[in-house]
Amino acid sequence: MTKYLFTIILCLATGTGIHAQRLLKGQKGFEATVGLISDKKPWNNNFFVQAGLTVNGKDGSYQLYAVEYSRKMHAFQSFEIPVETYIVEGGYSFPLLRDWGKNISLNMGFTAVAGYEVFNKSSAVLSNGAVIQNADSFIYGAGLRLSVETYLTDHFLILIQGKCKAIWGTSVEHFRPSTGVGLRYIF
Repeated sequence: MTKYLFTIILCLATGTGIHAQRLLKGQKGFEATVGLISDKKPWNNNFFVQAGLTVNGKDGSYQLYAVEYSRKMHAFQSFEIPVETYIVEGGYSFPLLRDWGKNISLNMGFTAVAGYEVFNKSSAVLSNGAVIQNADSFIYGAGLRLSVETYLTDHFLILIQGKCKAIWGTSVEHFRPSTGVGLRYIF
């Protein structure tokens, strides 16, 4: 009888996968994200690159601290005028939906944003003599982020996000939607 009982226990133990605990309070992660800034044209050299640190809270929520570089080209006659933005943001994200095994989740986050915006590499005059009225400036605002996150392994997760920032202190767009894909390493 013990032989059969031992065989059953052995089959059950090897038949189920053992997973590490996920979303523990205090776990930290490094996140790298790249994406496109929304525009009328699908790809017009409008992109962003973001690196961040996450700190898990309870119930799958986390704090996010990030730095971001973005570039958007604005058309003026036959010229493309680059607007580069350097942003620091910090905020909080919480799960809206997730599965029982914590493998995939839909999260919503809110962030505070501050940074600096540079027009045409700080050159106010174009090659045809036209003068750009927009000036480099400090910017601030808030952001909303919606992301789908799924674990690839116990330490790596991939995320697809859509976000929109409301920016003040700028002379161009005040609302800046974007989409991106990222990878987070939990350590």
